[in-house]
Amino acid sequence: MTAAESSSLKPILERVCGEYREMPGLRLTRPQAQRLWGLDDQTCGRILTALLQSGFLCETYDGRFARTLDEPTLRSPRKVSVPAHDRRAVRRPDVRAS
Repeated sequence: MTAAESSSLKPILERVCGEYREMPGLRLTRPQAQRLWGLDDQTCGRILTALLQSGFLCETYDGRFARTLDEPTLRSPRKVSVPAHDRRAVRRPDVRAS
């Protein structure tokens, strides 16, 4: 996308990003995005491509476009605290230096 195209699409990019921020979990197919934002196919493709390349959106396994932060499989794993009563003792073999 050229600088001129980018500047002409900026209001649409901001609107699309705003919609995704306001509706966590929003996942749209390309035709759904086109209808929602009233875009022609070419403009919709440019918008989605720009947001994919920037990392704001990702494409799910079923072809939907979702905000990257909303996709749990794309987030880095978080450490989960396990209560002491749920922990199982882990026995390690006794290793001795010979």
